[in-house]
Amino acid sequence: MGVVRALWRYPVKSMRGERLAAGEFGERGLDGDRLYAVRDPDGKFGSGKNTRRFRRMAGLHEFAARYDGDVPVVTLPDGRAVRGDAAHAEIAAALGRPDVRLVREAEVPHHDEAAVHLLTTSSLAWLAERAPGVEIDERRLRPNLLLDTGPAPELAEEAWLGERVRIGGVELEILRRAVRCVMVGLPWDGLPAAPGLLKTIAETNDLKLGVHARVVRGGTIRVGDVHEVGCSAPHSP
Repeated sequence: MGVVRALWRYPVKSMRGERLAAGEFGERGLDGDRLYAVRDPDGKFGSGKNTRRFRRMAGLHEFAARYDGDVPVVTLPDGRAVRGDAAHAEIAAALGRPDVRLVREAEVPHHDEAAVHLLTTSSLAWLAERAPGVEIDERRLRPNLLLDTGPAPELAEEAWLGERVRIGGVELEILRRAVRCVMVGLPWDGLPAAPGLLKTIAETNDLKLGVHARVVRGGTIRVGDVHEVGCSAPHSP
């Protein structure tokens, strides 16, 4: 057992996100998380990696996004804020890609592998031991949930694969380990670049850190909520 240390939402995929005190979780994950993305003319979405659906777009990490009601507000690298419904040209110009647009999710979610990304403080401590001199912070790894599992430097969440985790009234099923990409070594929101960090994760843990999960039972999660592993939340009659 432990508690929720931090809760993060990323309105636009691969941009910096917003830290929340509470959030609603449903089948799609945290409400509004990665609901928007930058799309190129080929229909691929801006990301930190190249895959069948995603295209690496250098510079996205220099943007930040938050919600004003249901509308994403994007802060450009120069500090100006533009509303998502009128931000296409500004984002395109700042990226140096005149043909991209900010788009809302359609039928297929913008998530890489699963609806929720979960990380523990134990894994951060584990990584810090293997990357001396690097400022280790959850912002480099972009989780939705950071769970406080104490200071022991171990990969606590990897032992939960296939288990259910109850957090407040929400129940998650832990599916698989999370594969990292180049974004872990980029400068993030005041954090300096860490160019060797991805190599360290690759050499010490097969390029993986943290886990992905699906929502079995939705509800509200708040910072400070207790989490419990290996039990199923009781369902209302």
